[in-house]
Amino acid sequence: MFVAVEMVDTVRIPPWNFQRQFNEAIAEELNKKLANKVVYQVGLCICLYDITKLEDSYIFPGDGASHTKVHFRYVVFHPFLDEILVGKIKYCSQEGVHVSLGFFDDIVIPPESLQQPAKFDEAEQVWVWEYETDEGAHDLYMDQGEDIRFRVTDEVFLDTSPTGPSAAATDTSAAPGAEGGQKKEPPYTLLVRRRSLIENTYFTLQKIELLLL
Repeated sequence: MFVAVEMVDTVRIPPWNFQRQFNEAIAEELNKKLANKVVYQVGLCICLYDITKLEDSYIFPGDGASHTKVHFRYVVFHPFLDEILVGKIKYCSQEGVHVSLGFFDDIVIPPESLQQPAKFDEAEQVWVWEYETDEGAHDLYMDQGEDIRFRVTDEVFLDTSPTGPSAAATDTSAAPGAEGGQKKEPPYTLLVRRRSLIENTYFTLQKIELLLL
């Protein structure tokens, strides 16, 4: 579920941080830049693992900050295919079952991917699996706080970098009902299914709206 990814970046240290330990200042800037952001085709960045190499630092004319090329490893959330994950049901709605992994809450299993036949109980605000047995149907409730297990089957990365004025105008005319004229799309989506019970279950990482290029 978590991997250490090797990265290289140029880190800018402002003059007021020169009195600090150099590695500590570098680590703070890297976490400020990467933590809780999605890197395209890499995954959701969690925290800095270690710094492997520091190259020479430079101060450029007109800028009192130092600029250092840093080689480092970063902890990234990037489940491999067929990996089994366990989350907790946060709540249910007409849109489906909302699941939390603890550090990320915006996971949705849509109704068509639940165990069938399934129905939404408006009074209890929960999804119910009408489990068929020889003795008849039994209602199994998907209650808040219950564990749910699923398998990763595919992943989709979406480039959400800013578009130019012409592209933005096209998006606005294509989606007049969207808020602000544009529809926000999550940069990272996992396609999953519940083991032996759910086919084509999807949950979307929607909380992270930023994409680091």
